[in-house]
Amino acid sequence: MFEHDFLAPFPEIFLINATIILLIYEVVLSTSKKYDYPPLVRNVSWLGLLSVVRLGGRVWENEEPYRYLITILLLAANAPLTVANLFYNNLIINNFTYFCQIFLLLNTASTIVMCLDYFKEESLNAFESIVLILLFTRSMLLMISAYDLIAMYLAIELQSLCFYVIPALKRDFEFSTEAGLKYFILGAFSSGILLFGCSMIYGFIGVTNFEELAKIFIGYKITLFGAQSSGIFMGILFIAVGFLFKITTVPFHMWALDVYEGSPTLVTTFFSIAPKISILANMVRVFIYSFYDPTWQQLFFFCSIASMILGALAAMAQNKVKRLLAYSSIGHVGYLFIGFSCGTIEGIQSLLIGVFIYVLMTINVFAIVLALRQNCFKYIADLGALAKTNPILTITLSITMFSYAGIPPLAGFCSKFYLFFVALGCGAYLLALIGVVTIFISCFYYIRFVKIMYFDTPKTWILYKPMDREKSLLLAITLFFITFFFLYPSPFFLITHQMALSLCL
Repeated sequence: MFEHDFLAPFPEIFLINATIILLIYEVVLSTSKKYDYPPLVRNVSWLGLLSVVRLGGRVWENEEPYRYLITILLLAANAPLTVANLFYNNLIINNFTYFCQIFLLLNTASTIVMCLDYFKEESLNAFESIVLILLFTRSMLLMISAYDLIAMYLAIELQSLCFYVIPALKRDFEFSTEAGLKYFILGAFSSGILLFGCSMIYGFIGVTNFEELAKIFIGYKITLFGAQSSGIFMGILFIAVGFLFKITTVPFHMWALDVYEGSPTLVTTFFSIAPKISILANMVRVFIYSFYDPTWQQLFFFCSIASMILGALAAMAQNKVKRLLAYSSIGHVGYLFIGFSCGTIEGIQSLLIGVFIYVLMTINVFAIVLALRQNCFKYIADLGALAKTNPILTITLSITMFSYAGIPPLAGFCSKFYLFFVALGCGAYLLALIGVVTIFISCFYYIRFVKIMYFDTPKTWILYKPMDREKSLLLAITLFFITFFFLYPSPFFLITHQMALSLCL
């Protein structure tokens, strides 16, 4: 190994060291009789945020200026000029990896910012949740840069181990415990399927590196009933099933609904945002770079259509906000799979644009949900007459719902338009048609939010408290992007095109 093998992944090394130091700080200080066993969750949240992204010299509640820390700056300082293969081709650093990791870190920082006031409102002193989020982020950074089946599986398992614990964060709340147990059992089952697929690939081919696999599969026809390729077919199919379970596509979505609803809202927010980036980035590298074949294109076509249809139809009958957002997430994964299943550079670019815009819209929605949690906001009907009690928040949520529904000229319309345009370009006319139909159907339950907020009268009036500054700033940034993305999208189109080219060339 070379010295640069440790220099290039220095952001990941820093993050894991910072997390370990943070854990020691928590354990020592929170059990200290000298300091009267202080609740540290807010302090730990700020320190965790600082270990992910540098903040300016702002003065917080205790008047102590927090500055400098680093991971995004370290990542930005390592901006790749060329492709770098690390640790004997187990990891790769290129433009695709670099921009995905920066986007992931920004979303982790957004999640931590959203949860600062959440712990106080819920009287939840669970500082270990921040440590688990940081460990989870470290695993996703490794997963994005994984260039080998073994490295990929280890990163996925490190990610899953953290996620098995976080849903059961509220140990005295039966639905939270149920969500954690369900995800543990079904997640372990999917991880076993994924590992079995990786072992079959290695058993029949003898290599695990993505680049070597791509060279072997050039011009190689994989069929289920071929004498030489049936085992390879089953191995790749098992890997695909493991990924589809993790990303909550139909028909492997059964765990998402109960886990999203039963988990604390903070965990639901993280479930909805972070895994989409890392898993889709890894799937693109595996199935478009290494294993690309028309057979898998048909499989992902089916999953895309099924996810769009189920997400649109099932959400119409939902009355609970988190359950409706879970179906919305399933439907949006179906839209993202339109670009993924096309298998072209334009398809990858449309997928990246769709992920970026979807994550921003989801951050906006969950920031509002977390802000309204102080009034036991659980059902959609609880939003009745919100326009009269909090008109600014109502306008924000309305614009985001219109963007979810794909109404022009908002950012959601731009992403869906490009996805359908790519589908038509590669001849997937049925996929584009079903996508347009499901968008019209989904308008019903997205615009239903607007109707309830403006025209319904609640049985009991609720006066909402002012939102904390962190969520207000986050809402302002995401709303600005959602509203004005169409005015100047060129820089982002250039970045995503560069990412797609670096993956394929």
